[in-house]
Amino acid sequence: MDSQSHWEHVYATKAAHEVSWFRPHLETSLSLIQRAAPHPETSIIDVGGGASTLVDDLLARGYSDITVLDISSKAIAATQTRLGANAERVCWIASDVNTVAFPARAFDVWHDRAVFHFLTDPAQREAYVRQVARAVKPGGHVIVSTFGPEGPLKCSGLDVMRYDASSLHGEFGARFRLLESRHEIHDTPWGSQQQFLYCFCAVESH
Repeated sequence: MDSQSHWEHVYATKAAHEVSWFRPHLETSLSLIQRAAPHPETSIIDVGGGASTLVDDLLARGYSDITVLDISSKAIAATQTRLGANAERVCWIASDVNTVAFPARAFDVWHDRAVFHFLTDPAQREAYVRQVARAVKPGGHVIVSTFGPEGPLKCSGLDVMRYDASSLHGEFGARFRLLESRHEIHDTPWGSQQQFLYCFCAVESH
């Protein structure tokens, strides 16, 4: 089963709140985004955010230039239904982050919680970093959250990578200046715990 088929199956068989990575509100993500994006017109992309509530909270805080990308059209459709008329205020992209044709320098803030750690092939990670480097404006910010060193080895039946701040930042390179890293203990919907790592970077000019 290819990646898109896998995730379409996940969201066809589980509600958004039934997947292990679900949180009612992404508090750490929101605090970092608000730090990176003090103005409501800041352009923000949430990668892998199809079924996340982050878009709800960003809209509630007045952000007006939001893009949500997810490989699963079913995940996106579920969130559009939840948002109702507010869904029209968001740009939706149903695509693989590594193959979509982003415009150059399109975004001020790139946010990804729980996509990058599924990229177990180095070539996939290199492609992802190229996409970030193309799509984020110089002076913009990148927020990527993965499983930390004590996180699980598998998620949704797939192998995953685990990172500490040094190894995650190392995947992106010197052009991405690490401003802060944080660990977070995530309580899954069924009561187990997972360690997440956040890296918050500024994008330097070439």
